[in-house]
Amino acid sequence: MLSQRTRHIVFAVAGLLTFIILAGVTYQSVATALERRQFPYPGRLIDVGDHQLHLHCTGEGTPTVVLESPAAGLSTSWDWVQNDLAKTTRVCSYDRAGLGWSEAGERPYAAARVPDELHTLLERAGEQAPFILAGHELGASFARMFASRYRETTAAIVLIDDPGGAAGSASRRVPRMVRAWPWLARVGLLRVTRTLSRRAAGLPAESGGAARAFLNRPDHLTRGALEVAHMGETAQAAAAETLDPALPIVEVSANSTEPPVLLDSADRAREVTRAIEQMVKRIRH
Repeated sequence: MLSQRTRHIVFAVAGLLTFIILAGVTYQSVATALERRQFPYPGRLIDVGDHQLHLHCTGEGTPTVVLESPAAGLSTSWDWVQNDLAKTTRVCSYDRAGLGWSEAGERPYAAARVPDELHTLLERAGEQAPFILAGHELGASFARMFASRYRETTAAIVLIDDPGGAAGSASRRVPRMVRAWPWLARVGLLRVTRTLSRRAAGLPAESGGAARAFLNRPDHLTRGALEVAHMGETAQAAAAETLDPALPIVEVSANSTEPPVLLDSADRAREVTRAIEQMVKRIRH
């Protein structure tokens, strides 16, 4: 049996841990409430069935470029690319279900449903085809799926660090503790250590602030962790879908490493923007 002194030490340690956890939960809750007011969604919320998805479109012209984020990513992480593309054509970024400003819906995560929800989103938002799908990392797999299922509206795809190709092989590394992300966020540990949010440091000020906020949010990271954990399976499923041999495709490397990956520097984003712009010119001519 434990001595009285040992029991006192155990109770003291347990009490201290409980206090730290409660303090972390409180800190996380207050910070999240403040961020909700500080970073309102920049686009529109569109009903796609049992939930709403956030869509942010800028610029004018055709074809319309649709940006698919990497695993656990969000629309605001495309700002370097979207701001430049909007000068020459219509460009849309969005948040998949459960990520960013989008609602999760009642159904569990299923990668196969993502392209169909995107098609519904674009249709109900009144965005006009033809579309160039530009997908980063996991987003490249979703771009492949969309192009296979909706070839009539897809003009081309741009694949950035495609996990199904050689350029994206490094992106398939699943981070340690990925399934613990939501719990670490709930007790404020991710916020204190900036383990994930520091990856948004190179984004423009407003979008970077929103990205950092969501990378500390348990609701965002609950869905994001599922995307990361199942990324390999999603890449395999995308590779199994048939693409039209005549569909224009270009692959780009942004040197992504471990998820969540972001185009967090103007230089890296510029390479991606240039590849998409070249595809826009190709489709126009």
